[in-house]
Amino acid sequence: MTGMPQGRITTYTDELAYEICERLADGEPLAQICRDPRMPQLRTVYNWQEANEAFKARIARAREDGYDSIACEALSIMDAEPERVVSEGASRLDGASVQWAKNRAELRLKLLAKWDPRRYGDKLQTELSGPNGGPVRTLDVGGLSPEQIEALASIKLDGE
Repeated sequence: MTGMPQGRITTYTDELAYEICERLADGEPLAQICRDPRMPQLRTVYNWQEANEAFKARIARAREDGYDSIACEALSIMDAEPERVVSEGASRLDGASVQWAKNRAELRLKLLAKWDPRRYGDKLQTELSGPNGGPVRTLDVGGLSPEQIEALASIKLDGE
């Protein structure tokens, strides 16, 4: 086996970077890409990102594109016609197939919510209200003296 390269790829090339980014943009996770014997190890790709800001930016963009690809895949899974089974001359949906498709789509959506919560996470909204659900009362104290502010602070409002 003379002349055969030993170990995995460790030298950065534009061609290799392009392939990694293309696969990421298609929704393939970096860890899975790095399991390919033709690809560098995961740690090597991380080292390349630390050493090369342009590559790091390309990876980040490819990941975002990949998230969109995964979202489209989840949509395709749910849009696909469920399998049917025929028994006793009647056709019906295969419940196991429907559940399997649902699980596949849900897993993708949950991963997207973790990987890119800003775009794919649940929107959390906090609402502030006053006593009994009413409006919050505010007071502009900008023109008051320190003594007047202290006197106001000692006043108890309704519901307190």
